[in-house]
Amino acid sequence: MSSKITQRVIRELEQILEHRGRVLTDPADLLCYAFDASGMEAPPGVVVMPVTTPQVAAVAKLASKYQIPLFARGAGSGTAGGSIPVSHGIAVVLTGMNRILEINAGNLTARVEPGVITGRLQEEVSRHGLFYPPDPASLSFCTIGGNVSTGAGGARAVKYGVTRDYVTSVEVVLASGQVIETGHDTAKGVAGYDLTRLLVGSEGTLGIITGITLRLVPLPQATGTALILFPNASAACHGVKSFFQNRILPRCAEFFDAACVQCVRHMLPVAVPDECQAMLLVEVDGSNESIAPQLDVITECCRQCDALETVVAKDSVQAETMWKARRSLSPAIRRLGYTGKVSEDICVPRHRLPEAVERLDHIEKKFSTRIISFGHAGDGNLHVNLLFDRQDDIAVKNMEMAVSAIMETAVSLGGTISGEHGIGLAKKGYMELDAGPAALDLMKGIKQVFDPQGIMNPGKILP
Repeated sequence: MSSKITQRVIRELEQILEHRGRVLTDPADLLCYAFDASGMEAPPGVVVMPVTTPQVAAVAKLASKYQIPLFARGAGSGTAGGSIPVSHGIAVVLTGMNRILEINAGNLTARVEPGVITGRLQEEVSRHGLFYPPDPASLSFCTIGGNVSTGAGGARAVKYGVTRDYVTSVEVVLASGQVIETGHDTAKGVAGYDLTRLLVGSEGTLGIITGITLRLVPLPQATGTALILFPNASAACHGVKSFFQNRILPRCAEFFDAACVQCVRHMLPVAVPDECQAMLLVEVDGSNESIAPQLDVITECCRQCDALETVVAKDSVQAETMWKARRSLSPAIRRLGYTGKVSEDICVPRHRLPEAVERLDHIEKKFSTRIISFGHAGDGNLHVNLLFDRQDDIAVKNMEMAVSAIMETAVSLGGTISGEHGIGLAKKGYMELDAGPAALDLMKGIKQVFDPQGIMNPGKILP
């Protein structure tokens, strides 16, 4: 137990949470909140499970009084170590704040608590004929609060944007325990600095978000899905470019490299020939009448880019089978037998995607580190997975050099080191490369204004 987390502090936390079962101190319990999907690990000194904003505010006030670090946490699905309690402080688990407070069909908004599961919200709003587009691959268990904290995206970002584009206002607990609300429920609002957009993607370093108002859109009438097989990755990337040149805006355009094709080919509803070394999974939406013409243009674009075959899903069942294969990619890669896996999520301008894929191939050869890539080709966001042996010091060093080369490649192509996963612990060493020293100094100044004691998720984002 941290020297700052005394028995007195624990008693005060139990009084705040009004239930001893919402304050965890047993080492076995603490280990459950020591890690996320990044593979990094550090146990908290104590875990609290608030169910109201006043409880979160009281915990923050106590942490400020004793200068104890606070680490907000959702479902732990983040891949950048953003919620790891590195300073052995208080892990504030928000999954118990899981109410959908309001779905306002007239205003096209929803008010939710941070622990609401993303997929659950999508199902609920669809019953009202509405649509919440952001769809991270972990949508069946990740939380809205975690999505807001990291600025999560997903496959539909190419057409609809990312989480940031749907957050109209937030309720946030500051480091002092003060509660403020930012933004408005109106369609427009330009009064003062945009604190809402600043807080989205701040990974709990500026405050703990306890309430969120989200923008919704009308549910599209119909969708169409196609799986397109290519002889190589370059042809697939040029196919994506061709969609936009022909004025087609798909809602998803997912890329699979050769290794990914091998990982999921047995799950697909079509036979995949050996000469297929890349695939695209493309989805369009709109009116019933618009689906077939869009898919026809996509098929022709890909044919001109040397596609081997285009398979249009004949019904929703076949489409879901295709998407199940896409969502299974990350766990399938983990089953390849490597003891080490690092997942990066660089993003480049979509017209430079073919060049990015070529450079990744060069980096793989140069550093003898296996690289498997998939992701949101429609918006230039690649999930680059580096596989290696953790017990081999040379392999680990090669992996680290490969990661640096990948980050430099992304920036040199006019892109960024993270499209949707966030920075957390994993990428903070590359923040100056991405933002530059002057912008980084401004960020540090903002952090100081919001959190002068440095207790809000310390050690994350800023080097």
